[in-house]
Amino acid sequence: MRLGRLIRWILPLVILQVAGCWLYLRGQGEKALEPLPEAPEPVIPVDWVEDLNTAIVNDLSNLPAMDQVVDSFMRFWSLKGVSLAVVRNDSLLYARGYGKADPATPMTPGTTLRLASVSKLLTAIGIMRLQEQGKVFLETPVFGPFGILNEYDRFIRDDNYYLMTVGHLLRHQGGFTTRGGDVMFSTQKFMQKHGLSEPPSSEFLVRKEVARPLQFEPGTSQEYSNFGYLLLSMIIEKASGMPYEEFMQKEVFEPAHCHGFHLGGDYLQDRLPGESRYFVQPDDQPVVSFDGKYASALRCYGGNYISGLYGAGGWVGSTVELARLVSAIDGVGPVPDLLDPFSVRQMTVWYDDETYGLGWLDCRPDGEWTRTGSFAGTSALIKKYADGEMWILVTNTSTWRGSRFTRNTGALCFNLRSRFDSQLPKRDLFRNN
Repeated sequence: MRLGRLIRWILPLVILQVAGCWLYLRGQGEKALEPLPEAPEPVIPVDWVEDLNTAIVNDLSNLPAMDQVVDSFMRFWSLKGVSLAVVRNDSLLYARGYGKADPATPMTPGTTLRLASVSKLLTAIGIMRLQEQGKVFLETPVFGPFGILNEYDRFIRDDNYYLMTVGHLLRHQGGFTTRGGDVMFSTQKFMQKHGLSEPPSSEFLVRKEVARPLQFEPGTSQEYSNFGYLLLSMIIEKASGMPYEEFMQKEVFEPAHCHGFHLGGDYLQDRLPGESRYFVQPDDQPVVSFDGKYASALRCYGGNYISGLYGAGGWVGSTVELARLVSAIDGVGPVPDLLDPFSVRQMTVWYDDETYGLGWLDCRPDGEWTRTGSFAGTSALIKKYADGEMWILVTNTSTWRGSRFTRNTGALCFNLRSRFDSQLPKRDLFRNN
């Protein structure tokens, strides 16, 4: 009886995957009709970000009035440091660091910062690269006989898992919920429940979580899920045959000439070279560390199991490299795109006001795309407007508003764009630095 139900569920998924392959190949055919670029892009030096930092220090075309608005914003919200990058039509027009990366070091455009849930966009790019390589498709089942992670089938008790596809996970439609707590941010509770003395491995976490019933049939609803993006990170590993970070470096960041992205650590001693320090508000009360090792830890250093988030929220990077990466997945030039036009459309197509894009938090019918991210010590925003302009802002300080603070950073970018857009230098710092 169970076998009959599985066949009825799996057969439509197989048909969907075949259809997905056909649609992708059709999209590839569309790509072949595009004209070839007039000239290859010049060789980009590996240390272009360092060259850019030097150029910014000596830049005489800055906008002091705009800088004053940012400084005022920082004072109001008690922010220690902010990094800002502005791109128009794939040209980096403006990049500046404000305040301090740590008490002794100024923030620069090349300072790397935690990107929080902006990491999901990076993971989605990785999935699309695998699709273009024919290794996984949006219609690929996650579990079941034809599933990419079918080694976990023996732990599953809810047959709805066999309906879950890669596309469902990308759109937060996998059936997971954070009601009762987000397992990716409840590490200490999970350790106590399962008698662990150390944080769980991703494999152990998945074994335990898939033994629980889903909250809804995949594809029938939508609830934001960090756990779903952990599964996507593991899908990248399984499909590519490489560790998640290694695949992302080789297949996503290096082709985009971005060399500063790395998975971050949990404590201050795990801080990477060139990475900012993180700060919380003075009245933010210390907490027991996520792993139970410290009775009193700052929320930004020990409050969350950041190294366990992987593609859900673990990446560290600079605003200028983030700007270049997004310029490489927007479907326009002159920055060469990592993804073909069909993949770009799949990531950014608008269905309705509630449905997420693939990796993007919001994609509007007019072509405006938004991605945000926040947790203790950082807040990140990517806002790509319909006219081809993009503003990226990342802070190294959290505020009492938490994830709602991204609305304030969005309002700041809108204000700066309205007032100073026409004054931005006409140049391309991606090339001329």
